[in-house]
Amino acid sequence: MAGPLSIVDLDLILDSTRELWEEVRGERVFLTGGTGFFGCWLVESFCHMNRALGLGARATVLTRDPARFRAKCPHLAADPAVTLHAGDVRSFEFPVGEFRFVVHAATEASAKQAAEEPLEMLSTILAGTERTLKFAAQCGARKFLLTSSGAVYGRQPPDLTHVPESYDGAPDPLAASSVYAEGKRASELMCALFQDWINAPSESGAPRAEGMKFEAKIARCWAFCGPHLPLDAHFAIGNFIGDVLAGRAISIAGDGTARRSYLYAADLAVWLWTILFRAPPLVAINVGSGEDVSILELAQCVAATLAPATEIRVARQAVQGAVPLRYVPSVERAEMLLGLRPTVGLEDAVWRTAAWHGLAV
Repeated sequence: MAGPLSIVDLDLILDSTRELWEEVRGERVFLTGGTGFFGCWLVESFCHMNRALGLGARATVLTRDPARFRAKCPHLAADPAVTLHAGDVRSFEFPVGEFRFVVHAATEASAKQAAEEPLEMLSTILAGTERTLKFAAQCGARKFLLTSSGAVYGRQPPDLTHVPESYDGAPDPLAASSVYAEGKRASELMCALFQDWINAPSESGAPRAEGMKFEAKIARCWAFCGPHLPLDAHFAIGNFIGDVLAGRAISIAGDGTARRSYLYAADLAVWLWTILFRAPPLVAINVGSGEDVSILELAQCVAATLAPATEIRVARQAVQGAVPLRYVPSVERAEMLLGLRPTVGLEDAVWRTAAWHGLAV
């Protein structure tokens, strides 16, 4: 069972987005992927904003297994503003009524599924995005948010330290390992096609969306740290925190030179809500941190923050002079367009995550 998020994190989100929520007053929000890392943060922050601001809004959360959701997050399932809607994202029955805001956060970056069930992953991404867009068209949605991925850029060139949204690189479409990235690229295109179709005049001359403009927002999400992030998957920072909490040595599978950056999940929620409500339509925005560290430096940070005596084991020795692999975004567009910037540093993010998981403080 996952405990509630800290009031410090929830109030951070409230203080950063307070003025955005007036347009949600009395409205309904539909969200896919409610049991995932992104979804749990979005649902709980929605509930907190709804209570704190007296919005009288409601959220319908799509989940394949409502019982699992209730077991994982009973405090969210019990919130009177939350309705759980059972169904597969590819084929769910459309809830009745109007939903002015739709957030499509289903299909997380699962390396295990990409390796073992790539066709299932591709089907979930593509058919799920199409189904959710069709629902948005039918329910009178004004704003639609797709949580895309920095994977859409393909491998980061060695001479590019931070990837901007204008970079036109791409994954190898003939590599099976590109399944997640290619699915997200096609999902972005699908958003563009649906927005054009919904906003175009029908045969009668009126817009199809009942006279209201439909806006598709694209958040290209990178790497994150925070409560609800798995500690036993392919996320290095989660694994390192899990190692420390279990009293193990931190294990680095590679040579430790690859460089990554991490945005804390409370900041992630602020950025996603801001992009939904305020970003220009069909303008991709990187969501992440521009402050990068090597994987070895990350392990050292986790150890120093949580348990300085922790041993760090590196599987391979670094090759002298080799250019490190990078996965780091440029976040200048987020700051210039929306005034977004990280507010929680890496050490604090590690500490807050470990504390939520039960580290004695």
